[in-house]
Amino acid sequence: MEPIRIEITILKPLQLVWDLMNDPKHITKWNFAQERWHCTKAENDLRVGGKLQTRMEVKHGNFGFDYIGIYDEIIPLKKINYHLDDGRNVEVVFNEIDPNTTQVVQTFEPEAKDSREMQRDGWYGILNNFHKYVENH
Repeated sequence: MEPIRIEITILKPLQLVWDLMNDPKHITKWNFAQERWHCTKAENDLRVGGKLQTRMEVKHGNFGFDYIGIYDEIIPLKKINYHLDDGRNVEVVFNEIDPNTTQVVQTFEPEAKDSREMQRDGWYGILNNFHKYVENH
């Protein structure tokens, strides 16, 4: 399947955007697509071969899932590539537009069971939550 690409521009410096994207204590504050969800756990070993693991759950219910990725390439302040436990690939690129503006571009391979639109909306919802979190930080 053709990859899905989403992007967002954040009015904050690159180093702050990088740090808040990768620090587990911050990941739990923004890593969910809708307000009825939350991220209850995050671990991040940001090195090639290291693991990103998060847990997302419905706030008022008993449904949730784990998100697990293994890092394949890391270029600090520039790019992160990883693969999910189901084999799909994800790329996150950080572009410094100017000293106080950063563009984040995520490209991911969709899975087969949900529509491309649903997956794009979910991933964009998470990226938009990240955007709001960073700009209010």
